[in-house]
Amino acid sequence: MVLVLKKGASRKDIDLLRKKLSKLPTKGVDTKKYCGVIKLKEDPLAIQQKMRNEWE
Repeated sequence: MVLVLKKGASRKDIDLLRKKLSKLPTKGVDTKKYCGVIKLKEDPLAIQQKMRNEWE
């Protein structure tokens, strides 16, 4: 579903779109289940810098 909010829309139009959005089913991912799953032996910033330096 596509909802279009045009520039200069009235407050009434915005409220109607907001109501339509609230009725839509929400799909989501439970990100908390991934918290703490990866155990790193090295600092994440150091890993990132190594990966970026591989391009040089």
